[in-house]
Amino acid sequence: MENNKGFSPEEIKKLEAKLASSGQSYEVIPSEDNSDDFMNFYFIGSYENQPVIYDAAMYTLKLQHSSEIYDLAEHKVAQKFPKYRKIAFQEDENGDIMPLDDLDEEIGLYLTEVMDELEEDDVVKVQEHIDVDPNIDFGIGLDIGLHKDKITPEVIETFIEAYNAGKLKLDPTHYSFQFDEEEDE
Repeated sequence: MENNKGFSPEEIKKLEAKLASSGQSYEVIPSEDNSDDFMNFYFIGSYENQPVIYDAAMYTLKLQHSSEIYDLAEHKVAQKFPKYRKIAFQEDENGDIMPLDDLDEEIGLYLTEVMDELEEDDVVKVQEHIDVDPNIDFGIGLDIGLHKDKITPEVIETFIEAYNAGKLKLDPTHYSFQFDEEEDE
């Protein structure tokens, strides 16, 4: 922790000043991964009775569920297709996506089929959780899965307030989600 600048009083003061000027209790870490389903941000709290900057990754359980379904399906695809590699879509000179070769098309169809089966069979269940990682380079890492429709500023603020007050209650229910085709349209 001595070399971890997330515990540095100077770094904490810098973040406190940014937060005071923004009126929020967190600072979003710029990333193209940030979305309605996922947000990476810093906030100040306490770890083992020491002030610290938390590096938090918060996401919806639906996103976690989809990710786990995909990972499981990829594993099954790799078992059936020993030469499996992630499908890399390529563009032609006009920027249009080029057709897949026969093997990639077969793999893609099988991947979709396996994902549908895993989803229908409720193979994956997820629940609210917080994983604490004290071994990151800056501060303390938090991996947070919440049963929310979206990760909004209000969700983040409510979480930080409850977490820092030691009053956070996680839902122990295990959830499974169904892919809604209308969401993609």
